[in-house]
Amino acid sequence: MMKKAAVIGSNGQLGTDLCEQLATDYEIVPITHADLDITDIDSVRKIFTQTKPDFVLNTAAFHIVPKCEEVPAQAFAVNGIGTLNLAKVAEELNYTLVQYSTDYVFDGEKRKPYVETDRPNPLNVYANTKLAGEYFALNYCRKNYVIRVSGIYGKVPSRLKGGNFITTITKAAKEKPEVRVVNDEMLVPTPTYWIAKNTKALLTKDAYGLYHMACKGEVSWYDFTKVIFETLNIKTPLYPQSVKDTVVNVKRPFYSVLENKKLTDLGINNMPFWKDALVSFLKEHFVK
Repeated sequence: MMKKAAVIGSNGQLGTDLCEQLATDYEIVPITHADLDITDIDSVRKIFTQTKPDFVLNTAAFHIVPKCEEVPAQAFAVNGIGTLNLAKVAEELNYTLVQYSTDYVFDGEKRKPYVETDRPNPLNVYANTKLAGEYFALNYCRKNYVIRVSGIYGKVPSRLKGGNFITTITKAAKEKPEVRVVNDEMLVPTPTYWIAKNTKALLTKDAYGLYHMACKGEVSWYDFTKVIFETLNIKTPLYPQSVKDTVVNVKRPFYSVLENKKLTDLGINNMPFWKDALVSFLKEHFVK
């Protein structure tokens, strides 16, 4: 009998790819925001008592970073308490919880790639609430995988944001006489396809705990955009600018590159180099 994998946020950017990747080996239980409010533990308990999944993969998050500063209690309700509810019920019903987190839990001061054992120091409300969710997942259920990702993009738009960096920047290139992008914020943008593929590999290992899952290498948003423009033959002038020259209401890490040390130690770090992943994604989804 096939094991069951329930994907919370199944119609979202990461959830869509998870459903597709896992469908070959698992019976998928797709769960959308309309089906479940993770901030309500009774609702969580009811749906998983009925569906009896072996794995619950939670992609639901309050991730509009500036909005989190305005409504911190709401952000914590989803990112913190929502994860706590899933973890408590996981322990009760004996399912494995897969919780996705963020590179933003770091402050960027290290200035070289972060591994799983590095100490977090979140700079904003969003990152603080996601870190709380990590601790809840790690400490309230024994069978857990907490996966930190970075700068994700996929073929399906984010439900809350309505797009991703690539769709935003290509739209700006069509509508504006020039595009300016920060060149001093370093990270590792990663397609949801590869996160889903490597999550599938990780689920075959009984090696619970915290993992980084990002593409290899590092890049600024400006240099990432340059590759987008070159690959899609966009002629709109592109210029670099400093984060200091932008109107920023939220503190963010200038450096949040993740190193997949624990995946490498397990022998399943199959993440590609960021540029290869980007060019492949653009050719598949943007080149006509």
